[in-house]
Amino acid sequence: MRNISKFILFIIFNCCYINIASAQTSETKSTPREILLPPLEDLIEAAITHNPTIEFRRLGVERRESLVKTERNYWTRNFGFQTDAEYGNLYNNSFSVEENTPNLLSTSTTQFNYAVGLYLKFPVFDIINRKQQIKQAQLEVDEAISMEESMKNEIRELVIKQYQAIILKQKLLSIKSQNMGNARMNMEMVEKEFRNGVITILEYARISDVTSKIEVEYETAKSDYFLAKKLLENTVGFTFDKINSN
Repeated sequence: MRNISKFILFIIFNCCYINIASAQTSETKSTPREILLPPLEDLIEAAITHNPTIEFRRLGVERRESLVKTERNYWTRNFGFQTDAEYGNLYNNSFSVEENTPNLLSTSTTQFNYAVGLYLKFPVFDIINRKQQIKQAQLEVDEAISMEESMKNEIRELVIKQYQAIILKQKLLSIKSQNMGNARMNMEMVEKEFRNGVITILEYARISDVTSKIEVEYETAKSDYFLAKKLLENTVGFTFDKINSN
């Protein structure tokens, strides 16, 4: 009976050992290296340039500025230069009676006529409403500029938050990685002590459970870090791996 119990304990120990060793090997290979981030202002500028909504707002500003110029030049529609030209044959028929004798006279001439002139109109509605139309067009420009600046501020705030988030996640991942290293070393010592009969199976299981929790915390920190990294890369429009590989 005692031999059976020892055999069961041996199987439990080796299963735990294999799982811990496998996890340690996997963590050693998959631990991400620390990246160097570009300056915050460069990231903000890249995010503003990359954002399609800001580009849409910018084009809206240009369109409204063009409308203001159109309104300012609207008066030229009431001023113009006009020319007319005519070319053709002119037929003239005359009928007369002399001494009771009718006479029919037909003549034909070729003529080219042209006229050149300037015209100026004074539409009452345009004169009265012109200033108001220009003012309204300018207000639309100011509104579009304000919306563009508001969107830029939102992008700045987003980049700042994501920038600080990735720095925090990177530090937390570094701490969790150190904890994993310490737990790994501690687990190796515990395994030796268990093999030598220094500690009981219950103590070994407790320490193994603590190590597993540290592993879970590390995996969570790594996932949070990669998520923060991808979100910032998506905002600025490029990846940091290319920068750090140079």
